[in-house]
Amino acid sequence: MKLNGTAAIISGGASGLGEATARELAAAGSRVVIADLNEERGKTIASDLGGLFVKTDVADEGSVQAAVDAAAGLGAPLRIVVSCAGVGWAARTVMRDGSPHDLAAYRRVIDINLIGTFNLMRIGAAAIARTEPADADGQRGVVINTASVAGIEGQTGQVAYSASKGGIIGMTVPAARDLAAIGVRVNTIAPGIIDTPIYGSGETAEEFKKKLIAPVAFPKRLGTGAEFAHLVRSLIENDYMNAEVIRFDGGIRFQPK
Repeated sequence: MKLNGTAAIISGGASGLGEATARELAAAGSRVVIADLNEERGKTIASDLGGLFVKTDVADEGSVQAAVDAAAGLGAPLRIVVSCAGVGWAARTVMRDGSPHDLAAYRRVIDINLIGTFNLMRIGAAAIARTEPADADGQRGVVINTASVAGIEGQTGQVAYSASKGGIIGMTVPAARDLAAIGVRVNTIAPGIIDTPIYGSGETAEEFKKKLIAPVAFPKRLGTGAEFAHLVRSLIENDYMNAEVIRFDGGIRFQPK
């Protein structure tokens, strides 16, 4: 799939992995829609890239539909849908004080991470289906979802987060089979520990990052947003990559806690 002359929508595009992806795709010639709740940062990035910001709550169907409609109306065929929006949460199934995991918090994580990803995938793919095929194979577009290695081997306190990311992993193959009929490929990236603004800055943050690096096999560091974005681009441009979950983690294997 050639990126030049296409439109792309990236949820969570105002920071971290989403921002890095938006910059990579724009550099390759895509017109990007930044779908995010962070209006100030999102507008700045969209302006930098010659794209468009649409304030988007991925858990809300109407909000996602509006963002996809905006991407489909950019004057270039919508070919690329990338889901990077997500939240983290840490709580045990039963807390140390004997209280059960908060149900509202669990639902919020599922709504944003899993339902939000499904919303953008289904609505985005429906818009892609209305475009003309891009090549002789009948390919129309590509969906890239973002899970986590926590969806495979989650740690203590990650029951909500792991459930949401495991759900994304679980829907990769059936979604790819569903969307094959309209010429849309689906792949999922499962990152490990990536250096994003979520960890903050300063001496305390750097000490925390050192602890995170310990179980990484090689290279002995955190991954970067630019490396994630490079992988997104590779999955888009390699037409034979479909229905795969790709670990992007430096060989890390999580310990129980």
